[in-house]
Parts: sequence; structure tokens; C-alpha cells
Amino acid sequence: MGLLEDSVIIVVSQLFFFVGGWIFFVKQLFKDYEVHHRLVQLIFSITFALSCTLFELIIFEILGVLDPSSRYIHWLIVLTMILFMTIVCTPFYIGYFIISNFGMIGGKIVQRVMSFCIWLLYLYLFWRVGDPFPIISPRHGTFSMEQAISRIGVVGVTVMALLSGFGAVNYPYTSMALFIRPVKRSDIQGVEKKLLQTLDMVLVKKRRLAVTKRDNVLSNPGFWNMFPGSKNVVNTLLEEIVSLVELSRHLFLEVAELRTMEERVEWSKSWRGKYFNFLGYFFSLYCIWKIFIVVLTLSPVVSRSVFIGWV
Repeated sequence: MGLLEDSVIIVVSQLFFFVGGWIFFVKQLFKDYEVHHRLVQLIFSITFALSCTLFELIIFEILGVLDPSSRYIHWLIVLTMILFMTIVCTPFYIGYFIISNFGMIGGKIVQRVMSFCIWLLYLYLFWRVGDPFPIISPRHGTFSMEQAISRIGVVGVTVMALLSGFGAVNYPYTSMALFIRPVKRSDIQGVEKKLLQTLDMVLVKKRRLAVTKRDNVLSNPGFWNMFPGSKNVVNTLLEEIVSLVELSRHLFLEVAELRTMEERVEWSKSWRGKYFNFLGYFFSLYCIWKIFIVVLTLSPVVSRSVFIGWV
């Protein structure tokens, strides 16, 4: 096959991976929430498609599916794009969304300038993370692709170690029936009733606020409407509305947590739940055993040669 046919295969597979990443983001990662940032979905789907394409090229390299020259060209293109997404695009927009969540920070231009400064700080730390490691080669330049890939490898191994530790602790917590809090249906209904009452109070307060503003305009037109006396009721209603909205958010999160716990209780009663409950106990005991052996192995009192066969 030539370069054109190989490019068609890569592009079609990338479109397939992009659609799969978009569906996975919407249906699995944020299935219970409304995501209003389409740019976040776009960045995730593009990164997911590029990662799957990189894995696909590794398989093609092993099986010898595509032409070697076209494989090399697509390797360079995909690596360049995924480096751009990892080093430039994703960190910049993470900083931008963090800053934009603080409403007190200036306009769009100020937020973008601050995001650019945060990205420069990230770039400096990202480049310095490779200094303790022997990843600098005289054959490659200082700002070459190899240097960036080496530093991403260091960060990736560190992140994978952190995720492994988190999974070792989180898996027993989410799968063992010991950590499942029993939830009654009456508890959920009680919190839902409070949530509905709070939402009704918010609607009542907003109606009163609209009526009060209209009466102030009709009774005190023009200059007299600027005095603080006519705005006391409006400010009080606004404060009450903000408090009730915040209360409704907490109640909504509590309802969601109770429903999730109820689903976990029902799931723990199934055969699959019992199976994962057994695995949770097994791996917990296994982790405790490994920790015990490592402590004994590293202990200066105990000889390393006695326990080296146990690890």
C-alpha cells in the first residue's frame, strides 16, 4: 500500500477513536452531570484518539501492516500532535478554566494572560523535572522531540505509580460490603422532600424580588430610586436567594450520594457484588502481607537474605 491508502486507514481509525472517546466521555465519565464546556469534551476526545492511534501504530509496527515509510511519517505526525496536546494545549486550558472559575478575576484578556503565565511556570517545572535523570543525549538538541518524550515518560511513570497506590486503597473501599453504609428509602425521600421545599422557596423569593423591583420602579421613579432605603428589601431578598440556592446544591449532592449508596447496597447483594467483595478481602490481605514482608526485608535487625525468597 502507498502513502495515500495508509493515510486513509489512519484517518478513518482516528475518526472512529474520536467518536468513541466522545461517547465514553458523555455516557460514562459524566453520565450523571451536564457538561457545558464543549471544549473540554473536544480536548479529551482528541487526546483519546491520538493515544489510541499511537497504540494502533505500535501494533502495526509489530505486525508489519503498513508501509515502513508511511508508518514513520504517521509516527512523527501523531507524536508531534500528542506532544502538543500534552505540553501546550491541555495544561494551558486547565489553567484557564481554573482561573475563569474565580469570578472576581478581570475580563477574558486578563484571564488569558494569567493562564499564559501559569503555563510558562508549568513548562519550566516540566523541563526541570528531567534534570535529575540521565535523559540528555549529545545526539539530540536541547528542545528536541526526544527530550520532551523523555520528560513525559518520567511524569507518566510517576502518575501511574500514584494511580496504582490510589487504586490499591480505593478498590477495597468501593467493592467491599464492609464500607457500604446502609441507606433506607425513607432517608432518600426525606432529603428529596427538603430539596423540593428549598427549590419552592427559591421560586417564591425570586417572585417577591421581581415584584419588589417593579414596585420600586413604579413608586419611586427616577432620582428617588437611587436612595439606599429603596434597596434594602432587594438586597435582603438577594442574600436569601443566594443562601437557598447554596442549600439546594448541598441537598442535591446529598441526594446523589444517598442514591449512589443505595445502588451499591443493591449491587453488593448480587453475585457479582459478592465476587468483588471476596476479591476486596483477598487483595487487602495480600497488600498487608506484602507490606509486612517489605518492612521485614528493609529492617536493619533482620537479615535480608532470610526473607529475600518471600518477596
